[in-house]
Amino acid sequence: MSQTKEQAVTPKIIEGGQSYNEYRKMIDNLLKEGKTTGDNHSEEMINYTKMNVQRMKRLDKQVTLTEDLRKVLEGNEREMIWLVLTEAWCGDAAQNVPAIAKIAEQSEDITLRLILRDEHLDIMDQHLTNGGRSIPKLVALDAETMEELGEWGPRPGNFQQQVIEWMDNPDLSREDWAEDLHGWYAKDKTKTIQNDFVELLEEWGEQS
Repeated sequence: MSQTKEQAVTPKIIEGGQSYNEYRKMIDNLLKEGKTTGDNHSEEMINYTKMNVQRMKRLDKQVTLTEDLRKVLEGNEREMIWLVLTEAWCGDAAQNVPAIAKIAEQSEDITLRLILRDEHLDIMDQHLTNGGRSIPKLVALDAETMEELGEWGPRPGNFQQQVIEWMDNPDLSREDWAEDLHGWYAKDKTKTIQNDFVELLEEWGEQS
């Protein structure tokens, strides 16, 4: 399995990935053309993307890293590549990728590259969540060896299980649980994802 992963995530894939700013500009340019990422450019998907742009703009201004996370970043000595699978229309990606970008921005040892899920299904299918192609999904790699250190996603902490329960609840429509989902993110203010990365950075940095 590890050999297959090494073949899927190559230096060429990393080189072809986008920075966070490039990703944001790409989405803006697609919206000007009445499009989003992927092949589905329906009105519904365009509207999701427009809402996500507003979410990302808000988070770009609001995300402030905790002192615990800053300390772990300062102590990290391992050069890493964080490869994130995402799509413009994904609400969870809009809620989490700006925080990931802010974290990576604070360390010279972390290079963040974003790739689109539907253009890299071979990589996505090696990092499924309960058998599904859930995004965002971050794959952490050693920058020198390209060894996979671990992954994160698609949601912070134990929130994934909460969302599954909402989705399985016959009394909740998709609109209802989607509203609950984004309400949770608004109240959480990226605290949970930052706590996740305090633990992950300590774990990834200790691997030899």
